[in-house]
Amino acid sequence: MTSSGASRVLGRLAVADGAGVVRIEDRYDTDINDLWSAVTEPDRLARWYGKVDGDLRLGGAFTLYVESADLHSTGRVDVCEPPRNVRVTTRETVESAERGNGPAPFDKTIEATLTADGEQTILTIEVRGVPLDKIEYFGIGWQIHAENLAAYLAGSERTDTESHRAELVAAYQALSTAVR
Repeated sequence: MTSSGASRVLGRLAVADGAGVVRIEDRYDTDINDLWSAVTEPDRLARWYGKVDGDLRLGGAFTLYVESADLHSTGRVDVCEPPRNVRVTTRETVESAERGNGPAPFDKTIEATLTADGEQTILTIEVRGVPLDKIEYFGIGWQIHAENLAAYLAGSERTDTESHRAELVAAYQALSTAVR
């Protein structure tokens, strides 16, 4: 990431087919192959996003645990075109949803598109199928994930999630009001 994340809003919110869409875009100071590895290899994903177990090849099934949200999901790989595009569909488990305060389990599609730009790479993450009444929280969460990725790649510490979440609430609530 090329600038401080504290005051930047990386996301855009939209509606498609009656559900929310969160789109996060940022530029990373690494080449496309390194960024691809960071978003598709389980040992590297665990350092900034969550623990993934299973088959991450096209058509493969996997499980995901995101510690920061105490969220357990199952998923499948729908598209895998190294090093430019990966799309997965995930669904929170019933047991995980019952422990949390989020929405009932729903299918969401997460797509990561990587674009080389000189010595940097632009990453666009698009999350589709999000409940409209929770869209701002998904926007905040995905921005924090993107910033955690940048911190991991830079070898620095993650930001304090709770205080950063509080900094982003007003901006994402305004974005969500515009799409509802």
